[in-house]
Amino acid sequence: MTYPTLHMLIDGERVAPGHRRTHEVLNPATAEVLGQLPLADTADLDRALDAAKRGFRIWRDASPQQRATVLSGAARLMLERQEQIARIATLEEGKTLPESRMEVLMVVGLFNFYAGECLRDYGRVLARPAGLRSTVTYEPVGPVAAFAPWNFPIGNPGRKLGAPIAAGCSVILKASEEAPGSALAVLQCLLDAGLPKEVGQAVFGVPDEVSRRLLASPVIRKVSFTGSTVVGKHLMKLAADDCKRTTMELGGHGAVLVFDDVDIERVLSAMVPSKFRNAGQVCVSPTRFIVQENVFRQFRDGFVQRAKALQVGNGLDESSQMGPLANPRRPEAMDRLIDGAVTAGAIRHVGGHRIGDRGFFYAPTVLSEIPLQSAVMNEEPFGPVALINPYPTEAEMIAEANRLPYGLAAHAWTNDAARQKRLAREVETGMFCLNTTMLGGGDAPFGGVKWSGHGHEEGSEGVMACLVLKAVHEG
Repeated sequence: MTYPTLHMLIDGERVAPGHRRTHEVLNPATAEVLGQLPLADTADLDRALDAAKRGFRIWRDASPQQRATVLSGAARLMLERQEQIARIATLEEGKTLPESRMEVLMVVGLFNFYAGECLRDYGRVLARPAGLRSTVTYEPVGPVAAFAPWNFPIGNPGRKLGAPIAAGCSVILKASEEAPGSALAVLQCLLDAGLPKEVGQAVFGVPDEVSRRLLASPVIRKVSFTGSTVVGKHLMKLAADDCKRTTMELGGHGAVLVFDDVDIERVLSAMVPSKFRNAGQVCVSPTRFIVQENVFRQFRDGFVQRAKALQVGNGLDESSQMGPLANPRRPEAMDRLIDGAVTAGAIRHVGGHRIGDRGFFYAPTVLSEIPLQSAVMNEEPFGPVALINPYPTEAEMIAEANRLPYGLAAHAWTNDAARQKRLAREVETGMFCLNTTMLGGGDAPFGGVKWSGHGHEEGSEGVMACLVLKAVHEG
């Protein structure tokens, strides 16, 4: 497959590199250059802001049926173009083709759900004495600046575009410069389905330059960001200057509590593939395995055995179970975190090294008995490393799950019904999985607590985050 020619989308125009700075997009499996991506200058960003301003006036007045038609039409087009879009994502991000295909289906489901939500934007009438009337209505917040990372190059742009469009907002999408082709393909499906050209823009550029220019503009009324906690805090400070609404889906360090009353082989069959999905580059990836002492050895040894058997290779190869890391920064981060943990006393059972001399491949890694002061136990590793430690009691396991300031997603495996209720209440997280890896869906809110951010995407909450409430009182 030929990688597409890259561009920006501003006011319906495919903006080519021309005189602009460019960014080399690499294939993580080979480190070869796939294409040259144009980076926005100030004039490009101002033009996108002007288009978004005009687009908001158009789209806020569009009927719910119009919005629903665009979203459902885009879902149909994505299904028709599934293989093409999936291959673009695998080329530029590295994940396996089955994962990329599933990511397309995720956005198809999300767009179809949001199409239905367009028709369910309900207000309410309040009880008042005769002659008086009070209503509560919801209106689109305004143009949205949306920032999407590289790890889900199809899904993240789908989330950033779908909710504002369902709510009646215009959007300027700044997707990752390392995986731009997928984001452009998602927006193109919406435009081909009838989205007015002024409503959806796609720009790329130096992140700090783009964010400062967009967030300084009074045109933008909401900021949606997925990425690191450090960058999220920076964007929140910029947004505060103009009291812009924010949705922040930030870092995680997923805790997995494994108790001794479960079938360990069943847990391993679920959690090992989940851990190494997208080479661990998943914000909700299970990372800290908090295992009850008397099943610790069985769980650890089984995890190691399965990690050793994983087939690592080019994501385009159908036999690959794990692809490369997405960029050259990730192997460097893995080396630093894993070597630091081993130096501090952790046991390395498998992995902890790069694979080959071409691309950004890294071996699936399992560490155990890791000191809590190790950086890997406190920083989101965002890579293919499982951290397994033993704990004697439920109370100590919950304490470890809650020790960090992150709270995006957590898992627990237990067949004790009373314990399930306690864990669901006590574990500090935005999303919690009990005896499953099924986390979320188009109809379920996706978001975290504490340093993992605030606000939600997906579900009805995703659309509500793009609406403002108005109370109208009539006499």
